[in-house]
Amino acid sequence: PPPPAVERGSAGPGLWYEKAAPGDRRLGKVVTIAKSKKFRDHHGKVVLEGHRLIKDALEAGAVLQSLFFSTVGHLKELPEAKLKRANLVKVKFEDIKSWSDLITPQGLIGIFSKPDHAKMSYPAAQLTSSLPLLLICDNIRDPGNLGTILRSAAGAGCEKVLLTKGCVDPWEPKVLRAGMGAHFRLPIVANLDWESVPGNLPAGVQVCVADNKDPGAQAETASVSRGAGGAPGNPKAPVKSKPKAAPECEDEEGAAGVRVPELAAQYYYENWTQTPVAVVIGGETHGLSPDALHLAASTGGKRLVIPVVSGVDSLNSAIAAGIVLFEGKRQLLRRHEREDERQKFPVAG
Repeated sequence: PPPPAVERGSAGPGLWYEKAAPGDRRLGKVVTIAKSKKFRDHHGKVVLEGHRLIKDALEAGAVLQSLFFSTVGHLKELPEAKLKRANLVKVKFEDIKSWSDLITPQGLIGIFSKPDHAKMSYPAAQLTSSLPLLLICDNIRDPGNLGTILRSAAGAGCEKVLLTKGCVDPWEPKVLRAGMGAHFRLPIVANLDWESVPGNLPAGVQVCVADNKDPGAQAETASVSRGAGGAPGNPKAPVKSKPKAAPECEDEEGAAGVRVPELAAQYYYENWTQTPVAVVIGGETHGLSPDALHLAASTGGKRLVIPVVSGVDSLNSAIAAGIVLFEGKRQLLRRHEREDERQKFPVAG
């Protein structure tokens, strides 16, 4: 029989790889997929780079199609059974370096089928730490911010993250890099229009919006729109602090005639975790959309104000997300502790 055209090598029992010939164009195609959302969506492929991200993806059940690597040692650090089904290609480190998106390339680039959150198996530690706390991203356009937000959501123990259509694609390389593996730790549902958001939320959820704008400006608009009767119950609160009932939506005319409901506002450190709860974070340039405010109003949700010193511009959206999500986590854990105490020491009578 004629010799095989492709030079092959063995990386252990049953693990064969192909040695790329000079001028092999496949790695260039990988980068095209990585850089273009249209290409990613059309072919249903995503590109992951670096040992940690590829390992996290494989362990969560993402399907590896092809892996480009520079040394056989890289394969030893990955789960072997998952590699057997993939096309393994050994290339020169220089080739990986020239196509790499990383400052210090690791010599490992994988093409995966675009992961489906419904088919993933998330880490046990993440599932046991999951709280009835969800995150909705609204108009987050900056890839570094979105990745950082996803990482914070995983760290806080969020149950799920929803991304509406105005957000950057979570599979963009910069988002993946900043996410540090968060994509494979909790369900991320992307590209939702607002009509389909409620169907992805648990029953009885309260939707709150995180507001990192200057609270002083809000206090003025709130007191004007509410009239003299809207004096805050708590003198330090920016607006009426603790509504006795679900807030009535006193619609006010927003810009361009869009009716934007007014939400009861309170500081983020006051109690807002009547479980389950979803927090909406808006992007810095476009901010919260009217849809987010309508959804919050329809569930009796609040506007959570993060007070900043007068004259300081509003906070970066990723920082705001971190502050609000970890405060939500603190409130939920305290409530669980109190409930445990009550069960251990029931009050007599």
